[in-house]
Amino acid sequence: MSVNVRIPTILRSYTSGEQEVSAEGATLGEVIDDLDGRFAGIKGRILDESGRLRRFVNVYVGEEDVRFLGELATPTPDGTEIAVIPAVAGG
Repeated sequence: MSVNVRIPTILRSYTSGEQEVSAEGATLGEVIDDLDGRFAGIKGRILDESGRLRRFVNVYVGEEDVRFLGELATPTPDGTEIAVIPAVAGG
C-alpha cells in the first residue's frame, strides 16, 4: 500500500527538506518502519523508547487522529494521506 506522508518542518532534516514523501505499509506502524528504512532516525522522533507515539506528536490518517483509532495498528489503505504534526506549546 502506497501512502503520502506530510512531514513537519522540524523533521524535514531527515527527508532532505521534502515536505511530503511516499511510504509503503498496510498499517501506520509499517509506514513508520518504511520511513525509517529510507530516512534513518525519523522513527525515533515519532515514537518513544517504548515504541508508542510520542506524547507531543499527533498523527492523522486521512482526517482522523490515530489515538482514537488503532494507533500504530491503524490501517493505511492505498493512497491515504498521513500527517505528522508536532504539538505546539507556548505562552
